[in-house]
Amino acid sequence: MDNELVWQDRKRVWCALPWTFTKYELSREKLIIKSGCFTQHQDEVRLYRILDLSLTRSLGQRIFGLGTIACNSVDKTMKNFEIKNIKNSEAVKNQLSDLVEEARRRGKVSSREFMMQQEEEEYEEDSL
Repeated sequence: MDNELVWQDRKRVWCALPWTFTKYELSREKLIIKSGCFTQHQDEVRLYRILDLSLTRSLGQRIFGLGTIACNSVDKTMKNFEIKNIKNSEAVKNQLSDLVEEARRRGKVSSREFMMQQEEEEYEEDSL
């Protein structure tokens, strides 16, 4: 049930056609980004690890009904990433934001814990 997809889409080219090899899948627990044709790569981030979301829509994107969601997280491999050129980007951002909050409540995780963890990691890096 928790791994059931609530949204999926492909990264689109400038004219809103899904002619790319990047796929996005969102469940209630995680966001998965799959890319590549011959060599495929898959990244995954647990939703409770996402700290911040922002939406950018250039003039060209607005003309074709697209947008890009920038995500900042405390995940080791996916600290800052983008969900590029997707349809209904504002609705997807709102849905993702709601699912992030829901995942934090379920896991009893607050963003303050992430901030403290991030500060500790930065301190350790400076000490090296």
